[in-house]
Amino acid sequence: MSDKFDGRVAVIGLGYIGLPTAVVLATRGVEVVGVDVNVATVEAVSEGRLPFVEPDLAAAVSGAVAMGNLTATLETPESDAFIIAVPTPFNTDHTADLSFVRAAVEQVAPRLRGGEVIVLESTSPPGTTAQVSQWLAQLRPDLTLPHEVEGVPDIHVAHCPERVLPGRIMIEMVTNDRVIGGITRRCAERAAEIYRVFCQGKLLLSDAASAEMAKLVENAYRDVNIAFANELSVIGDALHLDVWEVIRLANHHPRVNILSPGPGVGGHCIAVDPWFIVGAAPELARLVRTAREINDGKPHHVAEQVINTAGRFRTPTIACLGMAYKANIDDLRESPAVEVIETLADALPEVDIAVAEPYVNSLPDKLAQHRNITLERTAAAVDRADIVVVLVDHDQFRSLNRSLLAGKVVYDTRGVWR
Repeated sequence: MSDKFDGRVAVIGLGYIGLPTAVVLATRGVEVVGVDVNVATVEAVSEGRLPFVEPDLAAAVSGAVAMGNLTATLETPESDAFIIAVPTPFNTDHTADLSFVRAAVEQVAPRLRGGEVIVLESTSPPGTTAQVSQWLAQLRPDLTLPHEVEGVPDIHVAHCPERVLPGRIMIEMVTNDRVIGGITRRCAERAAEIYRVFCQGKLLLSDAASAEMAKLVENAYRDVNIAFANELSVIGDALHLDVWEVIRLANHHPRVNILSPGPGVGGHCIAVDPWFIVGAAPELARLVRTAREINDGKPHHVAEQVINTAGRFRTPTIACLGMAYKANIDDLRESPAVEVIETLADALPEVDIAVAEPYVNSLPDKLAQHRNITLERTAAAVDRADIVVVLVDHDQFRSLNRSLLAGKVVYDTRGVWR
């Protein structure tokens, strides 16, 4: 087994995971070609610009491009290794939509010559990496894939799920341990050569299905714990209790560490991955399913409270602070804040809703179609509002002058202004 990978890597998908992965490899001397279907993304990366917000990544992208180690293209090139980092959303029935993975495999298959390593980084249900190997076998019957032979295959296929926190991606990409699951042990070892280039954490080699399940379990664990906090907040509302004070007191127990409640759960990981476990064992994943239902229901609970309060005013204005799914980023994927705002706009079509989100310049399509929603600066939105709803704990909101809140009804779903 080589100590270090030596060759070209093609990263398929230049999103929140693919681009940082490409950058950490490129800044360590590996030739990397980033591939994406979005023309604007390819143009931005080619010019050394960052197409989204992530601390420390902008300078790294610029540096990697300036070094000549990172290029971007719409077409998949021949490479020694391919890292697939494309979205895996869920369908309306909460099963995994693997169409982006399949499309990436179809891009890669014609470029294979034999000897390449293919790593699926996209979070996926157990069995997806094996499915990738089977798809490749169908597309390239002239090559031997690892699921077909006990000896040395022509192509090595593995799964290495990301486990980074937005806002800290460039730190955790390097320092976190990585799980690497291969169709065979040799597949895992070949994939590990790539991650050994930049990963300072432990490389934990296993089989592909266990690696897939481990990532889902990590996020389901967090989802269940958040659901407990969110359910406590709903109970606290019914009992007229300050849930933040209750949690503060309970957490003084030496073996209790309750998380903070919020308006729901967002992002492409915690809000999605547990459903893949439910889909894999629908009759058995009762706790995981219930946690998902609690967290999915929380935005509607928040919106209902605001709607009831709005009825006390003749012509109220509502300020909603934040659209991102977590603090200090621009990522709106599966954001409960967006769902709260959309629910309010649907229920109160004659009410002005001023939205403040310092990390984006325009409303997402689902909100832009509502004539009663406008995107405004934070102070302006709060100043003209009768009801203020804090949906994201951005630093800018934490530092807001509290005198602006005088005489207003405030719903602080994040405990920012306690």
